[in-house]
Amino acid sequence: MNEAIFNQLDFGRGAALKSVEHVTEQEADIIPEGFANSIRWNLGHIYTVTEQFAFATAGEQPRLPEGFEAWFATGTKPADWTSKPPALSELAELLQEQTARIRETFSNRLDQASAHPLTIGPVTFQTVGEFLTFSLYHEGMHTQTIKAYKKLIK
Repeated sequence: MNEAIFNQLDFGRGAALKSVEHVTEQEADIIPEGFANSIRWNLGHIYTVTEQFAFATAGEQPRLPEGFEAWFATGTKPADWTSKPPALSELAELLQEQTARIRETFSNRLDQASAHPLTIGPVTFQTVGEFLTFSLYHEGMHTQTIKAYKKLIK
C-alpha cells in the first residue's frame, strides 16, 4: 500500500505540472472574474499545503521558502500580495522535487502517528498516510481549478 500512495502522489503531481506546461507568466496571474485566485496561487498553494500536510504534521521541518506562507497559505489571495511571488519555473522545480522528498522521508512511516492530528469536517487525520491521501484529493481539486482557469482565460 505504501508504494501505491507514493505512485499516486507522483501521478497527481505529474498532472498538476502538465496542466501548466504552456501557461505564460502573464497568464499565471490572471484571476478569472468571480474568483479570488490565479493559476500561480493554485500551484504555490499545492506546494505549501503539501509541505504542511506531509512534513509539519509529522513533526518534520517543512521546506517553505520565504514568503510562501504569505502568498500561498489557505485564505491568502494575490490581491493581498505585497511582494513579487516566485516564477512559474521556480514553483515547478519545487513541486518536482517535493514528491521525491516525501517518498524518501516517509517510505516506511505512513502508519506513524501525526505529531499534529487535524480535523477537517467529519474526518480527523491522525497518521502520515492519512495526511498524504488527503493531499491527493487536495492537489486534484486545485489541478482541476487550474484547468478551469486556463479555459476561462484563453
